[in-house]
Amino acid sequence: MNKKILSLVLALSVLILYRCMDKKPSTSTTVQLANPEFGGFDSQVQWGKHLVAIGGCEHCHTPKKMGAHGPEPDSTLRLSGRPAMMPNIDVDKSAMAQKGYTVTMDLTEWVGPWGTTYAANLTPDVTGTANWTIDNFLLALREGKMKGVPSGRQILPPMPWEDIGKMTDYELKAIFAYLRTVKPVSNTVPQPLPPPAPMAPAKADPKAKKK
Repeated sequence: MNKKILSLVLALSVLILYRCMDKKPSTSTTVQLANPEFGGFDSQVQWGKHLVAIGGCEHCHTPKKMGAHGPEPDSTLRLSGRPAMMPNIDVDKSAMAQKGYTVTMDLTEWVGPWGTTYAANLTPDVTGTANWTIDNFLLALREGKMKGVPSGRQILPPMPWEDIGKMTDYELKAIFAYLRTVKPVSNTVPQPLPPPAPMAPAKADPKAKKK
């Protein structure tokens, strides 16, 4: 073999060996998503469906029916909120206003110090969110405004809009895109009720004898 060629081969071998010894193991914890634009999902709607699922939106916004293992979501009424014709919860609301809160079996009606609230209809029906725009949706979850309009009343507990509002625009837009695809359900949810007026303290009986 020619001495020049042999020298070149040796030099290349040393260079390759040096590079291999110098290479350090990667310490990066970054996970490369298959599709970063949609959170790793194939579409915005699929990403939104995932966010709705892990966010537990159906816990309150989907009515329940009794199944083999207890209450389970009624798939025919998905995300349609408190059924309008369902009887109201029968509790001492004055006591709840003072001591805590209570909730129906299907989690669609809540009673507490703020009054009585009902889970909203999130389906794309005219009784739900059919007329909402993405701007309405963002305003509702960022500022807690009912129906996403500046003049709307404040969204009441237990809706955790303050937490959901910390999502990115991309995440909230994905949720909105998914909600556009669910089955519309005609259901006019009852209006919230204010807390009961405080009970006046009982007056002492002036005729009562002092001990």
